Amino acid sequence: MAEDKKNHDNPDLDQRDLKNPRDRDALKRAADDFLKSRKAEEYALAQDDEMEANANNWAELDKLRAENGDLKDQLLRLAADMENLRKRTARDVHDARAYSVANFARDMLSVSDNLKRALEAIPADVLASGDAGFKTLAEGVEITERSLMSAMERHGVKKLDPLGQKFDPNFHQAMFEIPNVDVPHNTVLQVAQSGFVIGDRMLRPALVGVSKGGPKQASAEGQPEPGPINPQAEKDA
Repeated sequence: MAEDKKNHDNPDLDQRDLKNPRDRDALKRAADDFLKSRKAEEYALAQDDEMEANANNWAELDKLRAENGDLKDQLLRLAADMENLRKRTARDVHDARAYSVANFARDMLSVSDNLKRALEAIPADVLASGDAGFKTLAEGVEITERSLMSAMERHGVKKLDPLGQKFDPNFHQAMFEIPNVDVPHNTVLQVAQSGFVIGDRMLRPALVGVSKGGPKQASAEGQPEPGPINPQAEKDA
């Protein structure tokens, strides 16, 4: 009996009679429930779509941030490379200006040496005799040698004057040793051939004779000893 009443209160929608007020109310409630259910489903779908869109946006944002970081690193490396290139180029230009004449200057030193040898080849007694020809020749060679050295100095070539200084293997080459207990060990006592530098670079080492047997210099500790005598260099001197 109760089952028959339940079926009577909730008949199928397609069996409702629109002329019956109760059926119309039931249909209206069913329609409202359906619309609410549809709205809830649409809202849930919209929420899911929004969450998915937000997730995609955050992923895209993270990707853009990573790309931006990579581009920033590349830009910083490029800027560092350009700065290093600028410094290296400036250094190369400076070296080219300062040392471009090094090979030429080294060759000119041989000319200067020959001029000095020409002066030394004139016997002292001939010069002392007052012979005008020899005197004029000697003066001309001497002036030429001084002019050559002045021109080289204008291009950064400087003559070393190591006499009395401590032996420096960076700029001097020991040709022989001179026993002398009165001066500190490794002191330059004789210059067999003048040395020259261009800028801060050695152009030609000075061939020198150094003292032996004297007290060690206070600042000589840790300094290398003169190298072995170079027979070829001694011959050239």
